[in-house]
Amino acid sequence: MTPTTPPRLAVRAIIMHENRLLLVNAWPDGKSDLMCAPGGGVERGSALPDNLLREVYEETGLKIEVGAPCLVNEFHDPNGSFHQVDVYFRCTLLSAPALDHTWQDVDRVVTDRRWVTRTEMEQLRVKPDSLAAVAWGDADAPMYDPLEPFIV
Repeated sequence: MTPTTPPRLAVRAIIMHENRLLLVNAWPDGKSDLMCAPGGGVERGSALPDNLLREVYEETGLKIEVGAPCLVNEFHDPNGSFHQVDVYFRCTLLSAPALDHTWQDVDRVVTDRRWVTRTEMEQLRVKPDSLAAVAWGDADAPMYDPLEPFIV
């Protein structure tokens, strides 16, 4: 049997402002147009909210307060070994919502960051599939979004 890589754990922020959701594209060099909630990998020995504070600041320059978890989502590459579990938290802005488009994240992977309405979001390629329902608090929004294929 071939050894497998354990799933990667990540945290993501649901940040709303004036009925708009903050989304980022974390694919350098135009590799993908896929948008998602800001966040990223968890560092060992650091609490999930602390990781999220760091990741959101690194990717957007914004300061937040981390609230309650609201979604667990899983992604996997059906043709590879990638498997990630994302824990989403409702967050509140502590800084002005203005996005500095010259901001560079530490790893230089975020190529776009923007506030979107639900209607605007429908025109974008976004993961996970349940993100809009969770962000806008739909009555049927899941707390767990089962394993879905990861498509760049």
